[in-house]
Amino acid sequence: MKTGEQYLESLDDGRKVWFEGELVERIADHPILGQSARLIAEGYDKVYDPTGDHSPFSDVPTDAAGLREHGEFMRDMGVLAHFTYTSIMTLLTVADRIMDSCPEEVERINAFVERARAEDLRIAQCITDAKGHRRVRPGLQEDPDSYLHVVERRDDGVVVRGAKLHITAASLGHELMVIPTKGMKPGEEDYAIACVIPVNAPGVKFVDISYAPRNAELGDFPVSGPESYPESFVILDDVFVPTERIFLDGEVRLASVFAHSLGLWERLGGLSEMADGADLLVGLAQLIAQANGTEGVAHVRDKIDDMIIHATLVRASLEAAITNCHVGDNGAAFPDELYINAGKYHAASNYNMLVQHLHDIAGGSIVTAPSLADLRNPEIGLAVRKYMQANPEFDGEVRLRLFHLIRDLTAHAYGGWRLVSNIQGGGGLYAQKIVTRKWYPIDAAVAKAKELVGVPF
Repeated sequence: MKTGEQYLESLDDGRKVWFEGELVERIADHPILGQSARLIAEGYDKVYDPTGDHSPFSDVPTDAAGLREHGEFMRDMGVLAHFTYTSIMTLLTVADRIMDSCPEEVERINAFVERARAEDLRIAQCITDAKGHRRVRPGLQEDPDSYLHVVERRDDGVVVRGAKLHITAASLGHELMVIPTKGMKPGEEDYAIACVIPVNAPGVKFVDISYAPRNAELGDFPVSGPESYPESFVILDDVFVPTERIFLDGEVRLASVFAHSLGLWERLGGLSEMADGADLLVGLAQLIAQANGTEGVAHVRDKIDDMIIHATLVRASLEAAITNCHVGDNGAAFPDELYINAGKYHAASNYNMLVQHLHDIAGGSIVTAPSLADLRNPEIGLAVRKYMQANPEFDGEVRLRLFHLIRDLTAHAYGGWRLVSNIQGGGGLYAQKIVTRKWYPIDAAVAKAKELVGVPF
């Protein structure tokens, strides 16, 4: 197992990372990326055991209780540990589904999973391609590099070219799990490629952005100030991949297995986060209503009731997905596909309602409240505190801090990132509709309807 310090040292491996147009000399020293790296290092130290042979977050749940406990444990481990766990579970899910048709690839998958656990590595998930013209198939794009593809096959491996977008914290990990973004058809064999690539492999380049605040007063950003992670635009410029790192090459009928398997685990993580997030927004709505003195107003209560019902249904779908899990041939527990996808769709498609209600209840001071620095100013601070107070039971500073918390969470850079990632994380809403229909017992529903028609047909 690695310590946090050993993790930070492991970042000095020659990886090529750009941030806002500048090549990053040393990640740990960077004002934005360095803070994110230290958060990941803290996750290492939280579970470090000098006698341990692997990090406990990479343990594989074998039943519903294990899935539930692991989900709760992962919430405290940080985003890259979460992505490592979902990468491992994705690969094990794929292995379970292709065991009969691709035994060699399954052996490679299992070997990599064991190495990742033994070396305490962090893995980023690279799935979304640049895609080019959205109405054109991968193999028919004007620029063949619009989707990651094999450009050369050698006796000892392949060379790949392309880019992967929206990859959270990829530049801060050790390995890239690169998989097809969608199903492939005959003639697109070069695009049916899945593999793992070291972040410092020749030809790998990261272009990072971040929602981290650039303000001197980080107290105005109680969520994104202390915790933020970069989003990486990953360029794979003629990268060589050895055979032992290849999990799929040319089998177009199996290309979608990787995306579907990742979707299952990403949606479980997303649904879990949105269940917690919905409860937080309910709590903020109730608190700011009390601070404003409007908690007893009928339309405010009605809006909070809507939020409570939504939060309860999201939590219920998460519980149903875990409780109705099934165990694969490899002994790993997999959450229920129907409840995961229906729950994720419901949570993401109604997130705007939660935010709209919260903003309506809170008022315009979400985006116009003075800074905490103004509160400390000897000339204007007392007036800011005085006029920020509404309900005498809530000090003006408390109400001011509530406004900044709501703004940071829902109405600033991090809030925008959260809004988009809720919808796009684990695939867009339509993808969840497709999988929900696939797993819903529609034949049984039709049979019930036929019984009541009264005439056989």
